[in-house]
Amino acid sequence: MGNRPEELRALIDSVAKQDGDPVQIAVVGNGSPVPEVPEGVRTTELPENLGIPGGRNVGIEMFGPAGREVDILLFLDDDGLLARTDTAELCREAFTADPELGIVSFRIADPDTGETQRRHVPRLRASDPMRSSRVTTFLGGANAVRTRVFAEAGLLPADFFYAHEETDLAWRALNAGWQIDYRSDMVLYHPTTAPSRHAVYHRMVARNRVWLARRNLPLPLVPVYLGVWLLLTLLRRPSGAALKAWFGGFKEGWTSSAGPRRPMKWRTVWRLTRLGRPPVI
Repeated sequence: MGNRPEELRALIDSVAKQDGDPVQIAVVGNGSPVPEVPEGVRTTELPENLGIPGGRNVGIEMFGPAGREVDILLFLDDDGLLARTDTAELCREAFTADPELGIVSFRIADPDTGETQRRHVPRLRASDPMRSSRVTTFLGGANAVRTRVFAEAGLLPADFFYAHEETDLAWRALNAGWQIDYRSDMVLYHPTTAPSRHAVYHRMVARNRVWLARRNLPLPLVPVYLGVWLLLTLLRRPSGAALKAWFGGFKEGWTSSAGPRRPMKWRTVWRLTRLGRPPVI
């Protein structure tokens, strides 16, 4: 967004220090000017904020259609910092060793405490963030994606703007036969924050949850999935204003276009279930 030039420069420096072959870097000014960056960094400035998935899609195609000029793309939040110098090499090794691996989700840790928030472990059993495992989704601000995933499953859903775009891509990738790993040894330092700091959080979380289900789930699972999330939302007892925004977004998800519907196969539902997260929660 152009308001963290010092953090962005620190992130770029941490990428430049990676072991092995140099990592090409692209910076997208998502509705803002790009701060001064080192020579050789690719940049583009968008006239308006396209949202998180829209901005990342532009970044993908800075490396050709669906990113095909390269084999792997890393996505890193501009206020993050790679904690180690071997992360890129670990990515190369992981994708080389497992031809079915499509996406790797990094561990996000607070730079001061080293702690990983429970919401940053992309599985239901999240009490041990140091345990790596197969998962069914990934963290948007700290991940690596094999570019063949974009060629086969498509890019991120730009209309989502914010929230659940990673799960939409993850479900499509799993449906295409790819695997997703959470790796605790690939670490991005990032200050601890609350997602609700964003003014649009409650509305877009609800709207996009409906879109996610309408786009990807077999019809019998759509009401089950959304009913479970409605119940969970009520059990969390949000404030009156938050609940009003949430229900407004929930309604918007039903009354607006969710985009193309490509329901996952039932065998993908079974894969998600075996991985510990059936697509009803």
